[in-house]
Amino acid sequence: MHIPILRAGQPYKSLDVLQVKNFITGETVAELSQANSGLIRKDFARAEENKHTLDSLPGQELLMMCKNAADLFMRENLPLDGETQSPEDYIKILSTTSGMPEVLCSKNMEKIRLVLDEMETVLGGLTRGLGLEILDVGWGKQNERLLSYICQTNALGAILPNNSPGVHSLWLPCIPLKVPLVLKPGTQEPWTPYRVIQAFIAAGCPREAFSYYPTDYSGATEILLRSGRSMFFGDVSTVKPWQNDHRVQIHGPGWSKVLIGEDQIANWQQYAEPIVDSILINSGRSCLNASGVWVPAHGRDIAEALAKRLAQIEAKPMDDPEAQLAAFVNPTVAERISNLIDAGLSQDGAEDITAKYRDGKRLVEKDGCTFLLPTVVWCDSPEHPLANTELLFPFASVVEVPQNEILEKMGQTLVLTAITEDRQFIQKILAATNVDRLNLGAIPTSKISWDQPHEGNLFEHLYRQRAFQLSIE
Repeated sequence: MHIPILRAGQPYKSLDVLQVKNFITGETVAELSQANSGLIRKDFARAEENKHTLDSLPGQELLMMCKNAADLFMRENLPLDGETQSPEDYIKILSTTSGMPEVLCSKNMEKIRLVLDEMETVLGGLTRGLGLEILDVGWGKQNERLLSYICQTNALGAILPNNSPGVHSLWLPCIPLKVPLVLKPGTQEPWTPYRVIQAFIAAGCPREAFSYYPTDYSGATEILLRSGRSMFFGDVSTVKPWQNDHRVQIHGPGWSKVLIGEDQIANWQQYAEPIVDSILINSGRSCLNASGVWVPAHGRDIAEALAKRLAQIEAKPMDDPEAQLAAFVNPTVAERISNLIDAGLSQDGAEDITAKYRDGKRLVEKDGCTFLLPTVVWCDSPEHPLANTELLFPFASVVEVPQNEILEKMGQTLVLTAITEDRQFIQKILAATNVDRLNLGAIPTSKISWDQPHEGNLFEHLYRQRAFQLSIE
């Protein structure tokens, strides 16, 4: 099977290819054409022309294309390598190369379908109810106010990850916002963005709105440099050089957390399941997954309860409908992560509580796959290295800190689930600049409300409001 480059929607086969392999057998399942930086640079000369193809279409028509693409993506056979790929084939091959169990691939597929189907609601949240006709014309009235917005770019570049197909839902609003896409897929997960593109094209969206460049580091850099606006998914070291570039929206580790206030801590047992869900859902692969539980008391008891519950989760084959854990495509990465945890545990003040509730080691092999079993660590100090660590599997530390110190000590937090009814404390949480998304109440950190922005507002990334006055009829 061959996956081509898409140059403004047109397939292009490169002489330079990367083999995409079945991570269990090592068998090559596809060849992925590679784009060099020169080709990418050349194609950017057409970016303005490509954008005109979307500018000419009404926003409501693009929204209808999103709805049609949702159904096509989820249910229909779509083009791939001169043939077609069924939804079932997509799920199987995605699991084969990414290590994500088929059942979790299906759930992520549904997440993408839902965002496409509910795109009007998603845009309502991003734009705070802005009528899309204002973007069609360039200006308009909303609540008796004259408004005008200017697009900041001719394309959104996106350097995409391998960890979870669901992250692709974040760039989908670009199409109804009239911004073409320039996508660099992950080497282990080229399938989802390609299938989404084919669904949009089948729904009537102009091909020119989609460029797809499997490429290396230099090609990714070219995309980031030449896109007026971009998204970059990666770990701390990878995204660091771009951290202060306003054109690049960073999607790195989330360090998401659950916090229980003093007024609710005596009832901690009734919140155990939402906390487990926060840690476990999607195999802990998302930046939304909780990597920390911060409490003012009962910390050790909470760690014991979470560990006992999570230690019941077993590694299962990729096609098992009950599978909850993703495998590591590269076993060395799993070994390195497990060694990192052990190095942290060798320092005073931390203990792997799950170790006493499971048989055997944290790192296990099953049916040729390498897994890390869920791990809960008790830290007696927020300064311990494991107290604020995020890893690519269900891992969480439990930290006990006085309530008046929690917000300062817990550091940057993408999602905070704050379980408290203390109004004064809630006001302090609302004012905390280190908290991005906030759930008040026992809402799992991984639960998304699609009418709310995620890790930055994509509309505000792509558009800016300008002062506008009108003296003509």
